[in-house]
Amino acid sequence: MPKLSVIVPFCNVRPYAPDTVRSLRANARPDFEFILVDDHSEDGTPAILERAAEELSDVAQVRLVRHDRNRGIASARNTGLDAARGEYLAFLDGDDWLAPGYLPGLVAAVEGLGCDFVRTDHVRVTGRARSVQRVPVGLRDEVLDPRDAILPADRTTAVDYVYVWAGAYHRRLLERGLLHFTEGLRTAEDRPWAWRLHREAESFAVVGPPGVFYRRGVASSLTRIGDARRLDFIHAFDQIVAETAADRDAGRLLPKAVRQYCAIMAHHLAEEDAFEPAVAGRLRAMCAAALGRLPQDLLAEVLETMDVGRSARLRRLRRRAGTGKGAA
Repeated sequence: MPKLSVIVPFCNVRPYAPDTVRSLRANARPDFEFILVDDHSEDGTPAILERAAEELSDVAQVRLVRHDRNRGIASARNTGLDAARGEYLAFLDGDDWLAPGYLPGLVAAVEGLGCDFVRTDHVRVTGRARSVQRVPVGLRDEVLDPRDAILPADRTTAVDYVYVWAGAYHRRLLERGLLHFTEGLRTAEDRPWAWRLHREAESFAVVGPPGVFYRRGVASSLTRIGDARRLDFIHAFDQIVAETAADRDAGRLLPKAVRQYCAIMAHHLAEEDAFEPAVAGRLRAMCAAALGRLPQDLLAEVLETMDVGRSARLRRLRRRAGTGKGAA
C-alpha cells in the first residue's frame, strides 16, 4: 500500500500543468502515488500528462486516468478516490503547485498526531502578488474535535475553510464514505464535503507551514465564468442544510449553516452583473425560492445579525419568495 495518494484533476490547464507536474516531482517518494485525472481536456493538457506519467514513474507510483467526457471537478476527484490505494490521501488542482518537500512533511505531521485529518494554511497567488491564507483555527499542532470547530455561528470557522487540497486525510475516512464529493455539483462541491467531514470525522489538527500555492484569477475557473454552472451553490447549500437539520446537534449547528448560506447568496447577488443576463434572473429566482425553504424563524434571526446591505438584499428576495415568484 502506498503511504500517500495524491489526486490531481486536470481540465484544459495547459499553461499551468507543467508547474504542477514539476512540483509533484519535487515532492515524490517511491511510496507516494500520484493519480492524474484528465477530465476530458481539449487543449494540450493530455499530451503533458502522457509525458508526466512516464517521467514521474521514475520517482513515484503514477496512475493516469482519463474521462471520455467532461464530468466536472467533483467527478474527477471521485475518480481519483476510487483509484487511490494510499494509507493517506491528499488533493491538488491541476493549475496549482506545491513547495518542495511539502508532502513528506505533511505525512509526517498527520502520522505523528494520529488524527483523522490535518489542514494547512496556503499561499494565494494572484498575478505576482502572494499572500498567506490561514486556517481559521487558533490552536496549531494539537488534536481537536472537528465538530467543535464548526462554531461559533457568527464567526469564520474551520468549516468555512473549504480548500480541499490544503490538508491530508486518513484512509479510514474514505472507507467511512466521508471523502467523496456530490456528483453533479459543478461548483461549491467543496461546501457539503467540508460540512460532512467536520460533522462526522472524530479528530483533526492544523499543521504548518503552508505549502500549496493556489492560483487565483485563472480564466477557465468557474469563479470567473458567469454561466449557469455557478448556480450549483444553491444545490450544495440545500444539501448542507438538509443534512445538518438531521444531525444530532442540529439545534447548535443549523444556525451556522443558514448563516453561511445567506452570506454566500448575498455575495453572488452583489455580483449579479458578472452573470449572463438570463443566468442573473435565474440567480435571483433561485435565491428567493431558497430563502422560502429555510426555517423561517432561524432565517429571521440570521438576517437581524447580518450587516445592513446584505440583510436588505436578502429581505427583498424573501418578500419575493413569499409572493410565490421564486423558482427552485
